Amino acid sequence: MLKTIGVKSVEELFSDIPETYRLKFEDWLRLDIGFGRPLSEVELKRLMDEKLSKNTVLRTPPFMGGGVYPHYVPPVVKYTISRGEFLTAYTPYQAEISQGLMQAIFEYQSLMAELLEMDVVNASMYDWGSALAEAVLMVARVNKGRSKFLIPKNTNPFHKRVVEAYTRPHGIRLVEVGYDRVTGEVDLEDVKSKLDSETAGVYVQYPNFFGVIESGVKEVFELAHERGALTVAGVYPVSLGLLKPPGELGADIAVGEGQSLGLGMNYGGPHLGIFAVRYDMKLIRQMPGRLIGLTTTRDGSERAFSMVLQTREQHIRREKATSNICTNEALMAIAAAVYMSLLGGTGLRRLSEINYYNAHYAQMKLSEAGLDTKVFESDFFNEFPVSFNGVGLRYREVHEGLLARRIHGGLYVGDYYPELGETALFAFTEVHSKDDIDLLAGTLSEILRGERGVP
Repeated sequence: MLKTIGVKSVEELFSDIPETYRLKFEDWLRLDIGFGRPLSEVELKRLMDEKLSKNTVLRTPPFMGGGVYPHYVPPVVKYTISRGEFLTAYTPYQAEISQGLMQAIFEYQSLMAELLEMDVVNASMYDWGSALAEAVLMVARVNKGRSKFLIPKNTNPFHKRVVEAYTRPHGIRLVEVGYDRVTGEVDLEDVKSKLDSETAGVYVQYPNFFGVIESGVKEVFELAHERGALTVAGVYPVSLGLLKPPGELGADIAVGEGQSLGLGMNYGGPHLGIFAVRYDMKLIRQMPGRLIGLTTTRDGSERAFSMVLQTREQHIRREKATSNICTNEALMAIAAAVYMSLLGGTGLRRLSEINYYNAHYAQMKLSEAGLDTKVFESDFFNEFPVSFNGVGLRYREVHEGLLARRIHGGLYVGDYYPELGETALFAFTEVHSKDDIDLLAGTLSEILRGERGVP
């Protein structure tokens, strides 16, 4: 390498760095950093234990909603993805030597396609936000000549920011559709007024950002198809144990977040962006990511897995690539596949029911604590907004009170929806017990009464 670039030695390579700033190998032990010497494993463990002991340990799982949720992750999921053949396996560029990895991805695609009732699933996107952004770009490529995309105001605001960043250089106009202040659902009349011949596609998230179950998804999609627009559904996969899948509602494209399927919260990532389409080659050819298919060896004696489509690749098509996503979340997809295999259809339905009933029990208890838990009149799944308007405290003060009592409260949404004022989004899953919910309600009641908490 040195010879190729015309340099005689490593010292010459770094010769532009002044001598006084260069560290000689024999000086490294005398550096005035850290502990001034290497530490033994025992010393390091004791040091780390001391640091970790300073962390606050919550009394309950967090109640913050907004797109990432605490769910139970079975140990077998963690064990499987910790195996070396999965953990160190990168995206299969040399597909013929990656049979095991491709089979795992194929299983993920198949399970996800069944859950969504969609025909083709890729492997895979970074997260929900990037999946939605790629869907918008894809819609614009398929519906050439149309530059407008409708996105409801009750869409996750974090996802919308990603979409704005992705689409701005492409000249795509994102047009916001309002929501009904009584129901929290997409305003159907506003959709009708903004759908026109310039509209490339329409997005609906269900349950939406407020946790509200959108009852008019099918009607919105039918209106869009009448105007020649493509439809994109955003889904929370755990909810599909009770709600109709996007394929049944008429979605051309479905996106979502696989974090709830055995991935854990992971401090905000990595997550798993779900991306699926109905069977239409115009759509399939424009999908980002990869598709793994099942075939046979040339003589037909054995089955084999192959990469059947990767037209998006920048290393193949350069600037003509359908996407410049540079990896896939294969390890996360495998985790989701293991998780879905463990639950099966019956288990997923039961999980969905627990999430639904826990949230409704929590609504009742928080209402008894003197809070307005019916910001919207519609039914909801997993999470709902709670209004703190008129309680005499700003929500951030309430949140600090909860943290002082080692409880992590909901997500303040006033910054994104000023019309809702002092409102926070609280989420409840299968990991929240009845005692956890009762504790939250009782603690909120204490804070509203002005009682001092004991950390």
